[in-house]
Amino acid sequence: MKTITVFKGDGIGPEITDAVLQILDAAKAPLSYEIFNVGAAEYERHGALIPDDAFASFEKTHLLLKSPITTPIGKGFRSLNVTLRNKYDLYANIRPAKSNTAVKTPFPNVDIVTFRENTEDLYIGVEYKMNEDTVHAIKLITRKASERIIRAAFDYAVAHGRKKVTCVHKANILKMSDGLFLDIFHTIAKDYPQIESDDKIVDNTCMQMVMRPEQFDIIVTPNLYGDILSDLTSGLIGGLGLLPSMNVGDDYAMFEAVHGSAPDIAGKHIANPTALLWSACMLLEYIGETAIAAKIRKAVDEVLAEKQHLTPDLGGSATTENTVTPSLPSCKIKGGIP
Repeated sequence: MKTITVFKGDGIGPEITDAVLQILDAAKAPLSYEIFNVGAAEYERHGALIPDDAFASFEKTHLLLKSPITTPIGKGFRSLNVTLRNKYDLYANIRPAKSNTAVKTPFPNVDIVTFRENTEDLYIGVEYKMNEDTVHAIKLITRKASERIIRAAFDYAVAHGRKKVTCVHKANILKMSDGLFLDIFHTIAKDYPQIESDDKIVDNTCMQMVMRPEQFDIIVTPNLYGDILSDLTSGLIGGLGLLPSMNVGDDYAMFEAVHGSAPDIAGKHIANPTALLWSACMLLEYIGETAIAAKIRKAVDEVLAEKQHLTPDLGGSATTENTVTPSLPSCKIKGGIP
């Protein structure tokens, strides 16, 4: 039995977390949970965005399943997602986007894994107000951070039988910062002659993605571009409700859905829990429980294919609790979680 830390988050976070934990239990995943309320709502209740005992739990378990947390736009506290990534040096944000035959889109052959550098770039959040009309933001690119995310992408390609790694950048304009990232990419690529490598400018990448997404395999890129491009890949496969992610470092790992807290539908129980569930599957695979993860993934595919229990974002009318319901050998469930 492995103990993991669970953050319920804001908005739709608590309801999709409850649904996912019930599915993990139904699948007999060998997990126990230390569950905490975190985020803006927790701050309003108790004066702390993340309680000290929640941090302590993650530092003990080293594994975190995290629901979305609200980040204020243009004011207020710093993103808690960025805080967690920096505090625990979760330098690799890995976001797999793969077409599902049950979810019809114009792009049936998407299979892209985005490796987003997770600790620097503009996301260090250092801004200076030079005067009332001018703000200066710092973009940080270092050799250490670039080397480890690029090498992680190539190592993943080798381990998972992938064919190509593409570096996405804006080195035609940002010649020093993105230029450094690109130079490091080409140097490291020489250590992996069995993996094809190429590079693309970020704006061209966006165009190519919506014209011929099947040309992309693994993408490695600085923080900001990775954030944007991975959201774009979710649109190719049916939406953010289907895009999971993992944030990993040398000592800690955090698994979360890519989407936000969706306060506009919070409490309505219509949120799609699939992305968080697939993030939980990534956690299971990370700790070696690949068979259970495969059963859950198969069950999700079956429910999506039946089209009887889809949430509104996928064209259905099901509730969060009635949508992704595994039909495992030990618990044949249709249309609801027992």
